[in-house]
Amino acid sequence: MKKFLERLLEEKAPGPYPSFSIYHLIKAFELVAKTGQVGRGKLAEELKIGEGATRTLIERLKTANMISVSKKGCSLTKKGKEIWNEFESIFPKKTNLEKNELTFADCNVAVQIRGGRDRVRSGVEQRDAAVIAGAKGATTLVFKGKRLVVPNVSEDVSLDFPIAYRQIKELLKLKENDAVVIGGADTWSRAEYGALAAAWTLIENNGV
Repeated sequence: MKKFLERLLEEKAPGPYPSFSIYHLIKAFELVAKTGQVGRGKLAEELKIGEGATRTLIERLKTANMISVSKKGCSLTKKGKEIWNEFESIFPKKTNLEKNELTFADCNVAVQIRGGRDRVRSGVEQRDAAVIAGAKGATTLVFKGKRLVVPNVSEDVSLDFPIAYRQIKELLKLKENDAVVIGGADTWSRAEYGALAAAWTLIENNGV
């Protein structure tokens, strides 16, 4: 899945190099999957990118046989639904968080990564990916031994950051070896893109 989606970003001739990134592609994919059908104007508005970039994104999804396009808008094909199901199995939940002891921005979005714990080191890679995506940064947590842990910061979030722990436990149904990244920014869209970009670093090309 990762290889497939990233190939859609590669330069193709003829046509310009895409002015969108993997998190725009993921968000577009999510919007089509969850609404059933969405128009180009709505996509551009939600993705916060121009009409031209949106047209290129739609064309690449269409060429890859992930969506079909009609006068009513874009909808997933059978192949698109299969890839979306795989995506949801790896990223089962994305949710907004209220401010807590672990968050550092006005807007904070958490993404759950199934089985992502083993690819978390210090969390620096996820933070850097979030910043490149426009967020202020990202916090990475892992669920191991039935405890929520922030590498190099806390061995038990329930004790050190109880408000954050309650929020995360209530909103995400964590399983052993899951990872969670929280993207923080001044706007919800940047926080979401930061979280998605950070989460994307925690899956391998051959899947989780």
